[in-house]
Amino acid sequence: MRTRSAVPVLAAVGVTVLAWASAFVGIRAVSEELSPGALALGRLAVGTVVLAVLWVAAGRGWVPPTRREWGLLAVCGVGWFGVYNLALNAAERHLDAGTTAMLVNTGPILIALFAGLWLGEGFPRWLVAGIAVAFAGVLLIGVAGRGADADVLGVVFCVVAAVAYAAGVVAQKPVLRRLPPLQVTATACAVGTLCCLPWAGVLAGELGQASAGSIAATVYLGAVPTALAFSTWAYALARTDAGRLGVATYLVPPLVVLLGWLLLDEVPPALAVVGGAVCLAGVALSRRRGRARRPAPVPQEAGATT
Repeated sequence: MRTRSAVPVLAAVGVTVLAWASAFVGIRAVSEELSPGALALGRLAVGTVVLAVLWVAAGRGWVPPTRREWGLLAVCGVGWFGVYNLALNAAERHLDAGTTAMLVNTGPILIALFAGLWLGEGFPRWLVAGIAVAFAGVLLIGVAGRGADADVLGVVFCVVAAVAYAAGVVAQKPVLRRLPPLQVTATACAVGTLCCLPWAGVLAGELGQASAGSIAATVYLGAVPTALAFSTWAYALARTDAGRLGVATYLVPPLVVLLGWLLLDEVPPALAVVGGAVCLAGVALSRRRGRARRPAPVPQEAGATT
C-alpha cells in the first residue's frame, strides 16, 4: 500500500520538474517580444482561468480560509506568483535559461533559512556550510558575467526570484494542512494576477505586435508550468516533507541546460556552469543532517524472543 500510494506523488513530482524546466526555456524564447510585467500578467491570467476550470470540474466546494490562512495565501500569491514571475522574466532578459535556472534553484537553502527564522527550526551547521558554498557559487556566476553590467543585474533578479520562491513555499506548507491543494494554488495564482494588473495596458499593446509563437508560448506558460505544475507541486507538498520535495528541484537546472541547448542553441559560459554546480552542491550540503546517535542496546532477559 505504501508503494502504491507513493506512485501518484512521484508522478506529480515528475510532471512538476519537467514543466518548470520547460518554463525557463519558454520565457527566454519570448523575452524579446514580451516585457517582464506583460509576460507575468499574461501567464498568470491564463493560469488563473485554467485553475478555475479545473476547480469547477473537480466539483469541490470552497473551504473558507481563516484570517491567518488568508495572510499566508497573500504571501504565497504576492511572493511566489507575483514577484517571482516578474523577477524571473527580467532575469532571463540578461542571462541564458540554464544560468538562470541554476541561480533560482538555490531556493531550497533559503527555504531552510526561513524555516529557521520563522518556524524555529534553528540553523544546523550543515545549513550554514551550505549557505557559504552556495554564495560562493553565486559569486562565480557573477564573475562569469563581469564584463557586462546586464549579466550582473540578471544575477540580482535571480536572487530576488529565489527569495520570493522560498517565502512562497514556507507560507504555502501550513495552509495545505487544511485547505485543498487546488484551492490553494488557484487562490495564490489569482492574487499574483491582481498584483500584475498594472501591466494590463502594456500586455494589450505587446500582444497586438507579438508573433503567433510568442502568444502560444504565453498560453503554454500559463496552462502547463503554472496551472498544471503548481497544482501537482501542491499535491505532492501536501503529502511529503518540504525538504525532501525541494531536493527534486535539483533536476531542473540540468534539464534546462539540455533544453536550452536543443531548442535555443545556447549554452551557459563555462565559469557559470561551474558556479551553478557549486550552488547546487551548497544546496545538497545544506540538506545533510548530523548522524543520529544510536540508542545503547538493551540486554535481553533469558528466554526473550524477537
